[in-house]
Amino acid sequence: MMKSLLAAATALALIAGSTGAFAAAHGEGKTLKMAYDADPVSMDPHEQLSGGTLQLSHMVFDPLLRWTQELGFEPRLATGWERVDDTTMRFMLREGVKFHSGNEMTSKDVVWTFNRIKSSPDFKGVFVPFLSMEAIDDYTVEIKTDGPFPLVLHNATYIFPMDSAFYTGEVDGKAKDEITKHGDSFASQNASGTGPFTITEREQGIKIVFERFADYWDTDSPGNVSTIEFTPIKEAPTRVAALLAGDVDFIAPVPPTDLDRVDSDDGTTLVTMPGTRIITLQLNQDRVEAFKDVRVRQAIVHAINNEGIVQKIMRGFGTAAAQKSPAGYLGHNPALTPRYDVEAAQKLMDEAGFGDGLEVTMMCPNNRYVNDFKICEASASMLAKIGIKVDLTTMPKAQYWPKFDERAADIMMIGWHSDTEDSANFYEFLAMTPNSDTGRGQYNSGAYSNGAVDALTEASLKETDDAKRAEMLQDIEQILYDDAAFVPFHWQNLAWGARKGVGIEAVVNAMNFPYLGDLVIE
Repeated sequence: MMKSLLAAATALALIAGSTGAFAAAHGEGKTLKMAYDADPVSMDPHEQLSGGTLQLSHMVFDPLLRWTQELGFEPRLATGWERVDDTTMRFMLREGVKFHSGNEMTSKDVVWTFNRIKSSPDFKGVFVPFLSMEAIDDYTVEIKTDGPFPLVLHNATYIFPMDSAFYTGEVDGKAKDEITKHGDSFASQNASGTGPFTITEREQGIKIVFERFADYWDTDSPGNVSTIEFTPIKEAPTRVAALLAGDVDFIAPVPPTDLDRVDSDDGTTLVTMPGTRIITLQLNQDRVEAFKDVRVRQAIVHAINNEGIVQKIMRGFGTAAAQKSPAGYLGHNPALTPRYDVEAAQKLMDEAGFGDGLEVTMMCPNNRYVNDFKICEASASMLAKIGIKVDLTTMPKAQYWPKFDERAADIMMIGWHSDTEDSANFYEFLAMTPNSDTGRGQYNSGAYSNGAVDALTEASLKETDDAKRAEMLQDIEQILYDDAAFVPFHWQNLAWGARKGVGIEAVVNAMNFPYLGDLVIE
């Protein structure tokens, strides 16, 4: 069992103070027992760009601003912002905000965090257009971009100020601010944020306990949860059974097979939303010479019946995809449709000289996306019909992500939700030529590279005219479609379940970052 924040005695003192102060302001605090399919792999907000990391960040840290359910922006640690000129945005910071350590947050911490995130292998790709951040005074910072940039506020939702004093120094000869992928760093096991909750216990894969922070700045929050007991339950039937039995109060995701059970139960509430997370396979051209042939990639796309997967495996709880951008995004190209055709797939394999087939490896998680391993099993069976023999391995996401970073298989699954709610975010991370210096293509395990995609993506990030941007982004989708740059499955819908009286309707959102600090339990 690991204590986060400071030494155990200090942590316990914080908890005791938290309980008293919170009870005085809100009455007796409530305990939320929640179960997700997996727990975050680290406490470091910059170690891995993933939904789990961002969910945790909204609990333990706080962003400069955050998305609303209507996909607008609302102030958090920044009270306001204004454009100074075409390349400069000024943010006014909230005064009197305390970190969990007791240190006060100032512009120094925000600039320190910005510089750290620019060095993160996973996150720096988001911030390529950002040249610098400067502290104007203790509560004002300015961000400068490399030319006009239309997504400054979108990207500011990624900035969760960290306690620079807490993370400065060394422990056991290692810098406390070191970012270590899947490693044993100080920041991966200790946190001092400004968020509504501190972490008081954490046992990877077993349990995390959160306690309300006594000095949380948002005294207007309606939230009345003082303790959260988080338990990862990988198996969907077990997770749903725990909710229906009253053993837990809140679960996610609810699998498509159990939507009706949760919805019809007198003791539970089901909340669903259309999703924008694209689920895909990537074909590693560095590992498999055949994947460099567009005809082979096209054959694989044609061989996989993604509409059938949505109907049979997802039970209709998703939208079959042929591109990365969902409807409503600027890059969505309505001309692109799914293209399942086994006969055409076999013809393409024959033309490419692989009519006798291929042998490849595939890796997929088994607790990251809804029905992830079932989708991969179905895909392997479909590929067998055109002579592609797949050696499939599935594993929990805690083991999967290191393998993904290693590019340990020929075909790997990746799902992506654009946290900027903009099409370019898909291409920056999944389609641009991998570049460790800039962070572009960080999650492009297929090693796909197309100069036109790179150039159009970069151009779109400097274009402020929406009509021109839309044309650029839709052109990218057309190129990716023609190149069969990836294998699209569907956009995954979202579903949460809760006991009656647990007001999740007000705190869940399309980004799947529930704002649990605002949760009200009757």
